[in-house]
Amino acid sequence: MGLILLALGCAEPTATSPRPTAPTIVEQQRQINSYSINAADRTVYVRLAQARSEGGESIHAFMRRMFESADSAGARRLVIDLRSVSGGDARLVVPLIKGIVTRDRFVRSGGLYLVIGPRSFSPTQNAATLLQQYANPIFVR
Repeated sequence: MGLILLALGCAEPTATSPRPTAPTIVEQQRQINSYSINAADRTVYVRLAQARSEGGESIHAFMRRMFESADSAGARRLVIDLRSVSGGDARLVVPLIKGIVTRDRFVRSGGLYLVIGPRSFSPTQNAATLLQQYANPIFVR
């Protein structure tokens, strides 16, 4: 099942229609995927706010950019905060999973931390399940 999900998600999806009403600034901040790199301990902290491709940068482009930055910085640890992802197309988490399982340093024990919460729904659950099968994540709640 996991390999099928990975195969289906390799192609970038087409753009979806924009939201009918403009979001407030607070809503916009909650919807922005972001990352930062701590050079001292070579840790990448990724905050995923949405797995959808609704306007702005697609999840595929974001993941590509984040993993390129992590590779350039020589990151040894990846912390992914999935608490804000509340829905979306589950196949859009594929670039995250593909990026992790193709980098041994994140698959090894202590290389991957997943932050989950009680409001985490389908894309988060799918990502956590697949990463538990193919990597050695440490779950943080």
